[in-house]
Amino acid sequence: MAGSAPGQLQDGYADGLRKVLLRVSGGSDVLTLEGVDELLANAESLLQSYQLVRGGSSNSGSRLRMTFGAVGVNQALSAINAPVWGVNRPLTLAWIAVQDRAGRRLISQGQGQDDAQSLRWLRAFQAASVERGLPLAVPPADVASDRTLLSEVWGQFMEPVRLQSEALGYDLLAAVRISFERNSWRASWLIEGRGLEATEQTVEASSPESLAQRVVGVWADQLAARYAIAAGDVSGAPQVDIVLDGLDSMADYAAAKQALSALAPVLSAGPVKVRRDQATLRVAFSGELSQLEEYMALDTRFVPVASVPELTADLEPDMAVGADESAGAEEPSSEANGEFETGDNEGTAADTVGESEEEAGELFSYQPLTLSAQEKEQAFESLYPVLHYRWQAEPAAEGIGQRE
Repeated sequence: MAGSAPGQLQDGYADGLRKVLLRVSGGSDVLTLEGVDELLANAESLLQSYQLVRGGSSNSGSRLRMTFGAVGVNQALSAINAPVWGVNRPLTLAWIAVQDRAGRRLISQGQGQDDAQSLRWLRAFQAASVERGLPLAVPPADVASDRTLLSEVWGQFMEPVRLQSEALGYDLLAAVRISFERNSWRASWLIEGRGLEATEQTVEASSPESLAQRVVGVWADQLAARYAIAAGDVSGAPQVDIVLDGLDSMADYAAAKQALSALAPVLSAGPVKVRRDQATLRVAFSGELSQLEEYMALDTRFVPVASVPELTADLEPDMAVGADESAGAEEPSSEANGEFETGDNEGTAADTVGESEEEAGELFSYQPLTLSAQEKEQAFESLYPVLHYRWQAEPAAEGIGQRE
């Protein structure tokens, strides 16, 4: 951003909120709705915190890091009758084949620094997925040298790609073919899963970053049209679904429900689903989700269960790409603990790839594959985030169950 004068900060707040609204609603048309301009003009009212981060050298630009409360953002979207896309979003496994002057290759996770072009494509798609709030994975590096598989992806033969993907886990499967034609990049793809029609689509752009943004943007618009919740379905009080494992008896269930109800932020807690040793409770609460999690962390009987699958663990972008390399790419952002964090960065040629200021994080919650197909479909259509805990009936030893 240009500076820290009041007017410049207000512009930064508006730009940050604009990115968050796009991510949370999912569809790009949210920014054209009546009432959005007024929201952006009052972006500071939704701001929880901000930090002006100076560049590492005198030539580096500044980054305005902002945190917007998820509850406030959802309610603002409801006020302008905008749809809100739930936080449990489908994971897209993208097989991306690129052909340029160097030949044809697959883009994979763990691209080496010696393959600058492949690394650029990987980072372009990662940044685009962050910008639109769409969990995205690419195959592991050990498949990159498989020439037969490369040909199948290029030809968009979905059956062999599908078989190769079985061990990886995904909700949506995409085969993307990228080539350079007539002074522009061209991408065509097939994407299948969750009711999407597997019809070929094509876009063009002038740079890898712009092309990745357009491709991922089309996917996000299509998915938001399917899964986004109408504004009228957003209740006044925020809610969260809390999954509790380890409920071995009715006494355990009663104790866990009583413990939740006793937490200061909790307004109500009722069962959504109860089966064997697991129950799902829908909890209405006041404040932000991060505050509820902090209260739960104080009760050692609630032991957090990790819910992000291994496939996505390496996909957190770690980059502050300079203007000479990004060609218009947006700054990676994160959402964690129910708060939306964004950054407004003015990059310069002095910025370096790989510079990190803890800007990467879990984007939106990805529902684990332990759910049935029907349960996953319900999760993706739900507005409510899902927290997963194990109930430990007896108080744990000191330190167990506490978040670091």
